[in-house]
Amino acid sequence: MRAPYQVLVFPYYISNKGIEYAIFHRSDADYWQGIAGGGEDGETVIESAIREAWEEAGIPNNSLYMKLDTVTSMPTEGFEDRVHWDENIYVINENCYGVNVIDKQLKLSHEHTEYKWVNYKNAISCLKWDGNKTALYELNKRLIK
Repeated sequence: MRAPYQVLVFPYYISNKGIEYAIFHRSDADYWQGIAGGGEDGETVIESAIREAWEEAGIPNNSLYMKLDTVTSMPTEGFEDRVHWDENIYVINENCYGVNVIDKQLKLSHEHTEYKWVNYKNAISCLKWDGNKTALYELNKRLIK
């Protein structure tokens, strides 16, 4: 059963050309985002992030993750598993991470139709959700520091 929280993960790749970020186009809607998904009962938040990155993009479990301070709240309406949660849970947190990848070849799940590697400016201009933009802003600031 799904736990009452969400994770968001932005893969990044650093080369002599600079930092690139992977963004993903949803298969069920026309927008771009990071890797996103819910926790499963019994998982820690980081375990959920690692699993989601593996399931949605084939990112190896031993990759280097960076916990971000960005935490977005989102309404529980629209989550099918809401019926299993306490009736007084109205919003859940989305916990954010960056993950350093060595191989830019990702393996997409059915949740996305495509992905692309772009610089920060292009990524921000493509992302739909403010929470994604804030998390990517923080990740970018931490990486260029």
